[in-house]
Amino acid sequence: MSMTGLRVMISVTVNWTTISSLATAAGTLVLSFATFAAVRSSNRSARIAEAALQEQRRPLLAPSRLEDPKQKIMFLEGNWVSAAGGRAAVEHIDGAVFLVISLRNVGSGIAVCQGWVVRPGVDSSVSLPTHAPLEEFHLQARDLYVPANDIGMWQGALRHPDDAVRSDVVDAIKRNRSITVELLYSDQVGRQRTISRFGLVPTGDTWLASLNRHWYLDWDGPRPEDRTLEATEVILRDQDAAAQRRAAAQDIAAESDGDGRVADMSGQSDVQQGIPTDP
Repeated sequence: MSMTGLRVMISVTVNWTTISSLATAAGTLVLSFATFAAVRSSNRSARIAEAALQEQRRPLLAPSRLEDPKQKIMFLEGNWVSAAGGRAAVEHIDGAVFLVISLRNVGSGIAVCQGWVVRPGVDSSVSLPTHAPLEEFHLQARDLYVPANDIGMWQGALRHPDDAVRSDVVDAIKRNRSITVELLYSDQVGRQRTISRFGLVPTGDTWLASLNRHWYLDWDGPRPEDRTLEATEVILRDQDAAAQRRAAAQDIAAESDGDGRVADMSGQSDVQQGIPTDP
């Protein structure tokens, strides 16, 4: 074989080897992209499935409906306390304060009460935009479960004679003032912790239960906290503007009344104005 033919055979052999290596590399690259896409898609599917599972067991507590039946629950001392639908019960007996709220779980999962905090007065998103610190919550000693789409009860008691909060709440009861209760609860596996703020408002011989806000501790929730605080700031600005407008209107009205009195006095005789005259 001549040298020229040998060179051609070597060149062809080298070219086929290079082509084969490039084809293998290209196939590996395509396979890696396909694997990455499949893993990414599976991760997305897993997140969607996890979110759907959490939604299926997410609790959300609210006051029960007014037409819901009356419920009762017993305290450690043996006394029974009852509350009708949409209402609460606040009792001061032998120095202890007993609190009960008739609840409805409007969520899709079982609610497990974990803790609570109480204070006198009604706190709104304007007066107190954040919930109480977690370290201030009383641990729930009794297992209180509220089934999904059904009613249940919460109970709490203030017994220690040196508890300043107990004294303040007793004073609020005597003065017929409102009381705020914040409940900390979770789903059945202890996740999706939520804090709901309830207001207990005295109306005659009963207490109405109202709902103010929800806080979601383990996720952002449907309304991010910064947006809620922004809405609160808007309300405060509107209140200030309305107060300034009312004050300005009152000043104008006072000036008008003063000018009117001066005109009336100027139109009266000296005797009518009480000014002595010469006999």
